[in-house]
Amino acid sequence: MPAGTRGTVVIDGHEITITNPDKKLWPDIGLTKLQYLECLIRLSPYLLTYCRNRYLTTIRWPHGVGDKSFYQKNAPEPTPNFVRTEPLNGIRYVVADNLATLLWLGNLACLEFHPSLHYVGSDRPVEWLIDIDPSLETDSRIGYAAWLVGEALRAIGVESVPKTSGATGVQIYVPIEPRYTFEQLRMIGRFLGEYVTQRYPDLFTLERLKKHRGDRIYFDYLQHWHGKTLSAPYTPRARPGAPLSTPLTWEECRSLEHPARYNLLNIMPRLERMGDLIRQVPPQNLDHALAFISRTRR
Repeated sequence: MPAGTRGTVVIDGHEITITNPDKKLWPDIGLTKLQYLECLIRLSPYLLTYCRNRYLTTIRWPHGVGDKSFYQKNAPEPTPNFVRTEPLNGIRYVVADNLATLLWLGNLACLEFHPSLHYVGSDRPVEWLIDIDPSLETDSRIGYAAWLVGEALRAIGVESVPKTSGATGVQIYVPIEPRYTFEQLRMIGRFLGEYVTQRYPDLFTLERLKKHRGDRIYFDYLQHWHGKTLSAPYTPRARPGAPLSTPLTWEECRSLEHPARYNLLNIMPRLERMGDLIRQVPPQNLDHALAFISRTRR
């Protein structure tokens, strides 16, 4: 199809212009923009769950993965009237509350979705995330390392769900009751990080500078903070193979060697079979964990 080709779709009464539908956004697997938008439609009941009522940062790749990209915080202009925007710290963010907005962003070649960790107008975290990040480009220990952190959480009475970042790491997602602060979660995160680095010093590190980590896996509890972002569950990632941030069972996590094995092309049968694993864990009460840490630090 010639460059400049366009068409329109109507979603919930909103007309969206689709440009260059045959442009290959993931050239390595031949995934076109039109195919990507079809994937977003199928993923939307899952992805929108973690984007609604949050300040959204996207990463745009106008000419596809492997070309130039940029972070998009301010809402692109012109902004359709069906797209909700909200201000924060001088930035007018898009809030992805509906499928029409998701497809509009997809047409702009927004290939990654990174929502805020708090709702619009709130200073309280919606959930708690710990980022387990390899220092090497690939590390077959990553799933086992995340599993060890999950076991440490379970030891203090906290249930959690591991998810691939969609890149090289694993993030541990803890649904929480909506009454804790970022400061409280950081305190628990620091406690856990110190525990696993002391118990497994050859595996984990709290060193932020990658050049000082060697081959140790970074336990990142600092990224979870007001105004910061992490990759949303079910967001695609702009990497070869179109990997997807995917919640796992703990059994899958323990044996995980390649976090990018779940992708846009194979995710839907898994979701139809297993559903959203995060939603199957109830919001966690962290009072006992906070009390335990307070006692140990007296």
